Amino acid sequence: MLIESFLQYIRSEKNFSPHTVVSYQNDLKQFEDFVVSKMETFDPKLIDASFIRQWIVYLMGEGYSPLSVNRKLSSLKSFFKYLYKLSLIDSQPFKKISGPKSNKMLPNFVKDKDMEVILSEESYDDSFGDIRDKAILEVFYGTGMRCAELVSLKDGDIDLDTCMLKVTGKRNKQRLIPFSVTLKEILQSYFESRATALQTPPNTGYQAQAFFVRKDGRSLTNSIIYNMVKKRLKTIPELSKQSPHVLRHSFATGMLNNGADLNAVKELLGHKSLASTEVYTHTTFEELKKVYHQAHPRAEL
Repeated sequence: MLIESFLQYIRSEKNFSPHTVVSYQNDLKQFEDFVVSKMETFDPKLIDASFIRQWIVYLMGEGYSPLSVNRKLSSLKSFFKYLYKLSLIDSQPFKKISGPKSNKMLPNFVKDKDMEVILSEESYDDSFGDIRDKAILEVFYGTGMRCAELVSLKDGDIDLDTCMLKVTGKRNKQRLIPFSVTLKEILQSYFESRATALQTPPNTGYQAQAFFVRKDGRSLTNSIIYNMVKKRLKTIPELSKQSPHVLRHSFATGMLNNGADLNAVKELLGHKSLASTEVYTHTTFEELKKVYHQAHPRAEL
């Protein structure tokens, strides 16, 4: 009952995404099962720091990575903070708890030369599907938006005159992202192709339920976009991951490699803290090291 109340709270009042709510639900249910196996009942008042440490040991013993364990601890910490706020527990058991340390993994990204191949005109035909898919890839690479943000784009969010996109991100926070004249032309072509496919005049007040749609007018889903992006990126052999988020990483890395201010990239990505954006500076540094070791005559001496 307490878990359900908490999930309703993060769903309705905190505006967490459905995906995040499900993750919290799974983490808390797993913890509840663990507690019941030890205590035969689930009473948060009986849970202290020592018990949380047992939970960490159990997860590590089950083969969970430090990253996964820390994510689960974050879910649990939010739950107990909620209970403490409502005076349902007397103290928070996480004050003396620290999760296992993990090496921060650097994000995968597509190099500029590889992206040029992915977006080359000869890779697409004149069909509605190909015109739309190319536009989607260009938007990901040209704006750095998240997949869920692209799915939720409406016609009114795109201003072709000023070359600006209005994006609704996490916690329903909105931000404006500028885009290039090249992307403007690509979006205009998609507008026209969509109008032909749906048999509606372009730019005459027609408001699609979503900007990017299927040929029958239905909205695209995250999974449809994910599979399309994965298929396109699989043509790059050295890329270990293929997803829309890789294109977001590529946008950020490319911006920083070309001298963009870190704070500006943070705002464009919709990051809450600068620490989330700083990971891309590590990515660019790793690339510099790789270039050095490949090119400098005394690098291996």
